[in-house]
Amino acid sequence: MKYYVVDAFADNVFEGNPAGVCIMDDWIPMEKMEKIAIENNLSETAFAVKEGNSYGLRWFTPGGEIDLCGHATLATAYVVFRFVEKNADVLHFNTKKANHHLIVRKNDDLFEMDFPTIIPERYHLTDLMVDALGAVPVEVLRTSRDLIFIFDSEDTVKKLTPDFSKIKQFPVGLSAYVTAKSKEFDFVARAFWPKINVDEDPVCGTMYCSLIPYWREQNGLDKMVARQVSKRGGTVYCEFCGERVKLSGRAALYLIGDICVDEE
Repeated sequence: MKYYVVDAFADNVFEGNPAGVCIMDDWIPMEKMEKIAIENNLSETAFAVKEGNSYGLRWFTPGGEIDLCGHATLATAYVVFRFVEKNADVLHFNTKKANHHLIVRKNDDLFEMDFPTIIPERYHLTDLMVDALGAVPVEVLRTSRDLIFIFDSEDTVKKLTPDFSKIKQFPVGLSAYVTAKSKEFDFVARAFWPKINVDEDPVCGTMYCSLIPYWREQNGLDKMVARQVSKRGGTVYCEFCGERVKLSGRAALYLIGDICVDEE
């Protein structure tokens, strides 16, 4: 099976968020995809199969399948545009776990993803949250899947050293996002996923589905530039479009190889 590793939301290799990508003729058993994701040990490995005029798409973390992933979608689109459908400028993906319809457009060296808007709601702060994060947020928000912590200082977000074992104890929230207003960018953010064995995701595309509507409410901007301030770092170009958001970024190819598996 042909295998690619692409650094998504990256201007150069070794930046952004690496994702594994497998473009297949037919689906292989779910257990095989889970094992490949564990063996690859990246935050996500994407599997795609051409189905009519679109691609079926699934993402697996080392801890199991996930319902929505931005950076691995960008990485998959990069591979399809470059190696499979070289004359295409728009790709459609239908996700298998949550039945999302995702669109990716190629605009010069930027890849623009059309994702659903996720509106967060206010949530309450607990002592466990403060203890786990090591700092006191000014606001806590929640989506159906994730927790969002708003801080009043960009430096605080950059310097956080969370206790991941305590984040795992949060009774709600598959992930913990932290964000603050920025001087150089419109806002900065980080994403922690210890519950699925990914302590910090270098650049988390789906996080921006909920951060874009929040920050638009704060600053009134439909278009924003965000910076994920993880160790690797990455820049995300954001646009609010009502019920949809657009996430754009660049990508860099790191690896092309072959996975040797028994498909019986």
